[in-house]
Amino acid sequence: MKPILKPTIEQKTEMGKTTFLGWFKNKWSKDPLFSILIALMIMVVLQTITLGFDYGSFGEWLQAWTNNWINILRNNAGVGIVALGMTLVIMTGGIDLSVGSTLVITGAFAMYLLDTGAQGILGSVGITGIPAILLTIVLVLGFGYLLGALIGVSITKGMVPPFIATLGAMMIFRSVTQHFTQGYNTSVPAEFLQISSFKIGSFMIMPIVYWIIIAIILYYVSKRTTFGRQIIAVGSNEKAAKLSGVKVEKVKLRVYALMGLLVSVAAIIQVSRIGSMDFSNAGRGMEMDAIAAAVVGGTNMLGGRGFILGTVYGMLIIAVMNNLLNLFGVPPFLREAFKGVIVIVAVLLQRKEKTA
Repeated sequence: MKPILKPTIEQKTEMGKTTFLGWFKNKWSKDPLFSILIALMIMVVLQTITLGFDYGSFGEWLQAWTNNWINILRNNAGVGIVALGMTLVIMTGGIDLSVGSTLVITGAFAMYLLDTGAQGILGSVGITGIPAILLTIVLVLGFGYLLGALIGVSITKGMVPPFIATLGAMMIFRSVTQHFTQGYNTSVPAEFLQISSFKIGSFMIMPIVYWIIIAIILYYVSKRTTFGRQIIAVGSNEKAAKLSGVKVEKVKLRVYALMGLLVSVAAIIQVSRIGSMDFSNAGRGMEMDAIAAAVVGGTNMLGGRGFILGTVYGMLIIAVMNNLLNLFGVPPFLREAFKGVIVIVAVLLQRKEKTA
């Protein structure tokens, strides 16, 4: 009987290295969320180093670090919510370029409803206070859902390509809004501002809370519901989905309607944060940020694959990158170039993964 030879310490070390490196390489290439999480961790480290450590105590440093992250998350909660909807849209093989303009028109609608001046719609019929705020939220959400559904109808029934349908909607929504808001001065009730400015402890984190809640709901929808599986099926192979009994047109219509609903949520958050909206510039570039977050988060631009959690990671990566570029004094126009590079690299990595 041959004696069992135990590995030496050097051999154990080498085996451990090989196992860990092999596991890491396999995880990096096979699990998109893992590689995105590693990239996010690197960004967090860079953000922490850039913030510096020149403080009187650890408590002061922790307070500054916490405030910095809360500001980053609050400033990006709205586009983060829109990016979640964009993930579902792209998973069906579509795209939505109208989200910025939808934000403007739904935000303007909210302000007209709530305005405490002579132009206020609800005030003119005697509805004020909390009832006016609740009714406004319901109507704005319904309006956003309707706009998204109309886009969905043009794509499914009108057979208009998503790029063209949403491009047209983008121009229509913003143009109409600017026409009807010329010289418009609004006065939003102070109670409405509490939607975003209500404090939990000493922090105004309500926009972050909304973002987290919506991400959890959509994560469940995408992973645990028939609707989520249908979205993947439609994006993977539309013809095969039809043959298997999936009502493709209905799925697409619901996805675009949901997109409109989520944009209206972002509009409510934005109006309640600042009490007004710049109808000319609000939402400009939001579609690119949302698409970038989804793509960086592992969503396949050809459809059929997407990760809600990955989009949250992607949005955080872009948000931290924007903050770092701002701290480094990079001109605003060049910051968009960095986003473009990130999106192109993310798509190239997807193609490489597909051909591997």
